[in-house]
Amino acid sequence: MDGWINVAEVWRGDFLECVHRGRAVVCDSRGQVIAAWGDVEGVVLPRSSCKMLQALPLIESGAAAHFGLNSEQLALSCASHQAATIHTDRVTRWLADLELGEPDLRCGPQVPSDPAARDALVKSGCRHGKRHNNCSGKHSGFLTLNKFLKGNAEYVMPDHPVQKMVLAAFEEMTGETSPGHVIDGCSAPNFATSLKGLATAMARMADPSALGEIRQNAATSLVAAMKKHPDLVAGETRACTDLMRAMAGPTVVKTGAEGVFVAILPERGLGVAVKVQDGATRASQNMMASILVRLGVAEAENPLVQKYLKPKLTNFAGLDVGHIKPASSFFDNGARI
Repeated sequence: MDGWINVAEVWRGDFLECVHRGRAVVCDSRGQVIAAWGDVEGVVLPRSSCKMLQALPLIESGAAAHFGLNSEQLALSCASHQAATIHTDRVTRWLADLELGEPDLRCGPQVPSDPAARDALVKSGCRHGKRHNNCSGKHSGFLTLNKFLKGNAEYVMPDHPVQKMVLAAFEEMTGETSPGHVIDGCSAPNFATSLKGLATAMARMADPSALGEIRQNAATSLVAAMKKHPDLVAGETRACTDLMRAMAGPTVVKTGAEGVFVAILPERGLGVAVKVQDGATRASQNMMASILVRLGVAEAENPLVQKYLKPKLTNFAGLDVGHIKPASSFFDNGARI
């Protein structure tokens, strides 16, 4: 056994064409495993799935209150947005309120994934910039905290006070000492943990009642902001936005690169973390939709859930040629957890 199980199947007609392998875990705020598939003790890189943890010091330090941040800005601090105008306009105003600008961002420039924004740049002859980076909201949060701390400009360095505060919050929430870090796509450190640690951190975001008043307020505020503004967390047609809109309750979800996906379930005090071995986003989305249905916070019949639970495969002529579905060993006929 290598710790991975079959989690998602890709069917073309009546032929099984591809199988994705992964692992997943559901934890409560004490770190107790409620359900597990595969090796949940194995180390993972959370990538963008942990942005809520990276944003905790923004509120806990008093920086968010000092600069009067609103729920939209808190949602953007947790976002992997697609650089639509609703994202970039808000980032630009946020930086201006701090008397800062795009050059102060340490995330690199990125072509917008929003088609309208990308087309508008091409038509205007303008180049994409750092504000278009999917992490520019998170970095605006880092800059807000850094200005409050009066730190130096290189806020993404691992030994910078901003990142030291992020690491402390990360380890406290996961309940683990991080074995190390990598440099993420946006140039900020990304701290490693076990899949179980990641799910535990999400459960503590869901039920922060034992974390003290300051952290409880920070966690509750970030989760509420994500739920209130799902369009700012990702964007139109994106899985995070679609799934949060589909669920009537307070559950929020956040994807990360290379097949990571997490969920925070305040109504049940649970956290979920999944990882796909080959890093396929289509498989992590399928896994997350499956678990949300099994946990009873998403309805399988909802079209926005079906879009990820059993998506159709179409060819360039628009013909229905297949589908993706959860593997029976993982979904277990949708039995509730």
